Amino acid sequence: MKKHLSLITFLLVASIPAAFSQKYSNEFLAIGVGGRAHGMSGAQTAVTNDLTAAYWNPAGLSEIDAPLQLGAMHAEWFAGVGQYDYIAFGKSLNRDRRSFLALSIIRLGIDKIPYTINLIDPDGTINYENVTEFSAADYAVMGSFARKLRNPAFSVGGTVKVVRRVIGTMGSSWGFGADVGMQYRKGNFSAGLMGRDLTTTFNAWSFNLTQREKEVFTATQNEIPVSNTEITKPRFILGTAYKLKAGQKTTILPTLDFELTTDGQRNVLVSSKAFNLDPRFGVEADYNGFVQIRAGVGNFQRVKDDFNSNKEVLTLQPNFGIGLRLGRMQVDYALTDIGNVSQVQYSHVFSVRIDFKEKKREAQGL
Repeated sequence: MKKHLSLITFLLVASIPAAFSQKYSNEFLAIGVGGRAHGMSGAQTAVTNDLTAAYWNPAGLSEIDAPLQLGAMHAEWFAGVGQYDYIAFGKSLNRDRRSFLALSIIRLGIDKIPYTINLIDPDGTINYENVTEFSAADYAVMGSFARKLRNPAFSVGGTVKVVRRVIGTMGSSWGFGADVGMQYRKGNFSAGLMGRDLTTTFNAWSFNLTQREKEVFTATQNEIPVSNTEITKPRFILGTAYKLKAGQKTTILPTLDFELTTDGQRNVLVSSKAFNLDPRFGVEADYNGFVQIRAGVGNFQRVKDDFNSNKEVLTLQPNFGIGLRLGRMQVDYALTDIGNVSQVQYSHVFSVRIDFKEKKREAQGL
């Protein structure tokens, strides 16, 4: 019985680690969207130019030429246990000023988690009919706007997001925050600055555990969660890129991002109690706007050596991606963590983007 209760509690507690963490709150929003971005390890601040810009740098929405654009992505983590989905829709508001409005939805969920708290009847018999299922899911709805400034080399944008996190019937939270970004593009050079969670995004948690669930937590020596508020502090990302010609129809686009956090020491390349600096590097080779090959590296961490606990080794996460332009449709694929050399499990990421054209009005005769 003790072992049975421990398993139940593990499933419950594993679903809500962020409820007790300030530094890593809303970490599902740190994953990122779009096959192109994942193939380049998230180095997108200076180059993002489609609907995914609402996440990476909303100023990049102003680079969208299409009057209407639709995008979607699907990825799975931990052998399909975690499902990550994204869908977005955007519309041009002012073609002359390059104003663009977008709505994005992100969901990360672990579904069909067995809920076995009632597996054993009061008389001690096992009754599998009492086993139910629940989901632990995180949602984010983002509204974004961007436009060019009077100097068309500069563009600015912002994103307002509503965050909803649900753990079955046991607990849930609401959160709100905002991001602001800027891009500069001149010739082959581009730069970007992104301020994420500038308003200090918060999540207000509330829990509604039954007496039976509280008994399980107590019996397994786990802390009973209580209603609280977690804070996501601001972080800043600076990115640069420069497009190179590699032939008559081929271009090479290297890009570099630096993410700065000030919410306590993190396990990143440059780490301290005052601030942390996390670099990401990506490169994209494009042939005639038809096919793109991408690679990137990021997620630098120091971990204990398997054979010497007094020694630390540096790990990193290499990614790979490919894209195809098929008329008004862009299809992207990314394989994250090539060779599974980092501490992150690899994943296949698929995304698609469709540009819609305005219908031409035919002249009507009198």
